[in-house]
Amino acid sequence: MLELAGGKYAGFNDSHLHEKLISKEGLTLSRASIQRILREAGIRSPQKRRPPKYRSRRERRAQEGMLLQVDGSRHDWLEGRGPYLTLMGGVDDATNKVCAAHFQAEHEDSVGYLRLFRAQVEDRGIPWAIYRDQHGTLQRNDKHWSLEEGLAGKQFPTQVGRALEELGIEVIVARSAQAKGRIERTWRTFQDRLSSELRLAQASTLEQAQAVLTLFLAEYNVRFGKKPKAPAVVWRKLDVRLDLNYIFSLRYERVVGKDHGITAVPGVTIQLPPLASGRGYAGKKVEVCHQPKGDFHVFLDRRLLHVQPAAADAGPVRAQPFRKNTAPRKKKPIRVYNLGGRPALRT
Repeated sequence: MLELAGGKYAGFNDSHLHEKLISKEGLTLSRASIQRILREAGIRSPQKRRPPKYRSRRERRAQEGMLLQVDGSRHDWLEGRGPYLTLMGGVDDATNKVCAAHFQAEHEDSVGYLRLFRAQVEDRGIPWAIYRDQHGTLQRNDKHWSLEEGLAGKQFPTQVGRALEELGIEVIVARSAQAKGRIERTWRTFQDRLSSELRLAQASTLEQAQAVLTLFLAEYNVRFGKKPKAPAVVWRKLDVRLDLNYIFSLRYERVVGKDHGITAVPGVTIQLPPLASGRGYAGKKVEVCHQPKGDFHVFLDRRLLHVQPAAADAGPVRAQPFRKNTAPRKKKPIRVYNLGGRPALRT
């Protein structure tokens, strides 16, 4: 084996050498034995392995409501009985309780996080901070800066990031999968226990899966919830003056046309009614708030102008991408004059 490792198979890594010795040379040695013999003979593997990075376990927050870990898990929850689903959820760092969760057919997206945070805020209150990954719905990962962003000195937040800012929630970013290990372990437990509950109930649709999830959460929090270091609960109370339909929506700035129509999203045009005074407001900027359920709320200076219900055949609500100024600059025409002073043909 040593002759082959130093000659015919010189430069092969341990696993590759193990495969060749078994399939081509008929040597029945385990990979661990081959590795031990090679190292004792002073033959190192050509694969350079970096030493493991030092990591330490982060202590839990002391009180419930101080930190909420959020994430989404795309998985075959129905085990072939129905479509793939994404589980969106938030786990309280102090108690390990799942405070809010829901299934959705779409991948992890802005609408799913807006639904998640609204359910959390309405049910328990506002957390002081959230712990999340670097998903594109939660932070801007593009390098494009608009003129307004350049003047402001920062990129504008995503739709979800804007909602968190308006609620005064601190955002802590996990830089690796290991950093948010607690919620990852929660999803691993869900993929075992919740999948079994869904199988037991023979759930095959999104609605059936959501019903099973609601019952499962109550049992899970009792079984796996932990006692916090400090008994006081510190969820911040929701200010009754806040308009949740305004905060937890996909917001777009639009200019009212001369016919008082606006294009809310591609394929949807809204005809705005006249003001109470009968005067028009063409050319003014309004905010279109696309609700997760599909309705459109139109605001002018934070005053509600119009509500348009979702169409019966409307598809799922999706966030519109940030508009990039990709239009080429208009070049000024260059005129070339002859000696006689008359303009010549441009080339």
